[in-house]
Amino acid sequence: MRILVTGARGMLGRDLCPFLRDKGHEVIEWDLPQQDITEVTPTIAEAVKMKPAAIYHLAAVTDVDGCEKNRAEAYKVNTLGTWTMALAARDSKAELVYISTDYVFDGAKKNPYLENDKPNPLNYYGSTKLLGEQTVMRDIKNFYICRTSWLFGAHGRNFVDTILKAAREKPALDVVDDQEGSPTFTQDLVPALALLPGSKKYGIYNVSNAGTCTWFKFAREIVRLAGLEAEVRPTTSDKYLRPARRPAYSVLDNWYFQSRFDYRLRTWQEALHEFLKQRGALKD
Repeated sequence: MRILVTGARGMLGRDLCPFLRDKGHEVIEWDLPQQDITEVTPTIAEAVKMKPAAIYHLAAVTDVDGCEKNRAEAYKVNTLGTWTMALAARDSKAELVYISTDYVFDGAKKNPYLENDKPNPLNYYGSTKLLGEQTVMRDIKNFYICRTSWLFGAHGRNFVDTILKAAREKPALDVVDDQEGSPTFTQDLVPALALLPGSKKYGIYNVSNAGTCTWFKFAREIVRLAGLEAEVRPTTSDKYLRPARRPAYSVLDNWYFQSRFDYRLRTWQEALHEFLKQRGALKD
């Protein structure tokens, strides 16, 4: 299968592209500066010329606070860029896999979010990603919208590396304990995403590693597994003045994906153990 991947040099893309090639697919990588998906007409024309069977649309501005401060750029990339790729998929008769986020929800629920729960984003990042979902659903039928959460991986800035660095430099870390979600390892998400194209099981799916934690509990486990001596202390979000609000609870229910594809991601603890092992940061 010929597959086009936008955001190919991002954290998720750099794991997805080689995985797809190992499965025998022909992969076309798109990323800046060579290909700007916000340039609508040339992007669609180039996609049609490539004739992909599937498009993975990963390209996005994912800096949550940055989106709040630079709304024009966030909208241009996350919403207009997604509209462009939806039209590119339509005109090239390709299936589209669009990566969305748990931040489309407001965190008011006390139990995991289902795909048909009503979105209500608290921040502009979540709003632009939701608008992206809506344009995909409006403009094409052969789509897979994949909502995931709290990504970490080897090829980009992530919470795990941030905590490791801080714990090596400071005797104590204060980490918020009033936001709960599911950390998701890119290497675990990739095999799940690879199941989508060709399945014809179109729709919205929640896909994340199993289990939940707060950022504090996540940080504490990182420090414990790495054998570091820094103290990790719980704190609350109101102690930090950040441009974007975060949902207090954004856990995703993965049952629908698991039942349709008979595939379950391992726990976030197992994923973290593997990540630290690969990083050479796991305590012997």
